[in-house]
Amino acid sequence: MPDNVLTVRNVSKIFLPSIVALESASLEVRPGEVHCLLGANGAGKSTLLKIIAGAFRPTGGELAIGGQPVELRSPADAARHGISMIYQELDLVPQLTVEQNLFLGHAPTRMGIIDHAERRRRANEALARVGARFRPDARVETLSVANQQLTAIARSLTMDAKVIIMDEPSASLNETELKSVFEVIRELVRQGVAIVYVSHRLGELREIGDRVTVLRGGRTIGTYSIEETSDTALVEAIIGKQRSLIERKPRKPVTGDTALRVNRLRGAEGLDIAGLEVRWGEVVGLTGLNGSGRTSFLKALFGAHHFDGEILLEDRPFHPRHPADAIRRGVGLVPENRKTEGLVLHAPIYKNATLPSMRSSWLTRHKLQKERTVPVLKSLSTKYGKPEQAVVQLSGGNQQKVVLAKWIINGARILLLDEPSRGLDIGAKADLYDLVDKLAEDGAAVIVASSELEELYAACDNIWVFHEGRNIGRYDPANTDRDAILRATILGEQHV
Repeated sequence: MPDNVLTVRNVSKIFLPSIVALESASLEVRPGEVHCLLGANGAGKSTLLKIIAGAFRPTGGELAIGGQPVELRSPADAARHGISMIYQELDLVPQLTVEQNLFLGHAPTRMGIIDHAERRRRANEALARVGARFRPDARVETLSVANQQLTAIARSLTMDAKVIIMDEPSASLNETELKSVFEVIRELVRQGVAIVYVSHRLGELREIGDRVTVLRGGRTIGTYSIEETSDTALVEAIIGKQRSLIERKPRKPVTGDTALRVNRLRGAEGLDIAGLEVRWGEVVGLTGLNGSGRTSFLKALFGAHHFDGEILLEDRPFHPRHPADAIRRGVGLVPENRKTEGLVLHAPIYKNATLPSMRSSWLTRHKLQKERTVPVLKSLSTKYGKPEQAVVQLSGGNQQKVVLAKWIINGARILLLDEPSRGLDIGAKADLYDLVDKLAEDGAAVIVASSELEELYAACDNIWVFHEGRNIGRYDPANTDRDAILRATILGEQHV
């Protein structure tokens, strides 16, 4: 144990009432190594990292730093023990300068007043260690994403971090920027700092990592030397040797004409989709790692993201430049974050459900809105008190039904669902996909993007794998083993 800068032993985490996120997870990190963490979506990586960073308290197990057992009660407590976490969504304050961000909450003081000269000296020192070429007085919002990453790393150094956790740092970086960050990581390792590096991309792990720990189902499967372990062995560790075909309900053959055909769609951050289509009555799934382009693709189809290319909707050109354009053509989007993008939480249910359909009316007709809302919510088996009730008071599953209801009321026939089951319990997920199946039976064309392959496997007629902005393979779940889709997702293998 003393040889490890960080030891996690048999840690478990149970969220009430009975959701087991981690069960007997272990991790040993040595000083001056890049230790990678690998696992499929839902394997428990995020929960484990948040326990190490002090954001979650473990239900069981133990942590030790430098061989000494510790209880981390908060992120500040973890920072005092030399642990710093850089989240994928960087927690910097854009309006403040680099220097202010570096020492936010722990600025050097003299007689109770911030010592600006000492803060500037230490800021320059930290920025020099990460090879930064920008000034400490630059505002963070003016920096590139890569330089914001360097700022977050430099902030860890100002807290004398012994272990820096980097969660999917490559998700928002291009190849050149990522190489710069890798150079910084290598320099930190030479200085004895340990890096816990999280990524799904095996190529990255091989370039930067020393060892890799694989999680599956909340358990540690093993720790491997990256140099001595093949991709095949790592993929097998991620998905398991014995995996049977997930049971699917019998699905009727799709006989409808093509509703939407994407001949080519190019967008920001390398998005390049070609040859994807969905027919009336069909449910098409999109799977892929974080940052694979699924959300950007759906937002482009909805007119929320700019794109170039050729799309046909009902054999007519379709190039929405604003969501209103897509809505007029019968397209509706259920966004990934329903609470911030799909609903007005403190507004009544009936107002949320009729928002798109009443957009052209200068006079709000409350009676008409309620008359439109109630039968649709009933058909979706939505549980609520009365239509005047604030939507924030509903459960997550019933909130999602209100988001779906607004597109049904508006007459949308092409539905784009982005992570529709996120945050729902098992029963609510089952209800949701029953609704998706019913909508398809009624003739709608549905595209579902989800990190949960099992759900897509059971609900979809076809599944497309997205990898680094491209759609690289189409699979029929009725005659394709799920592991083949997982391998394509992880390795980026092409198959059509």
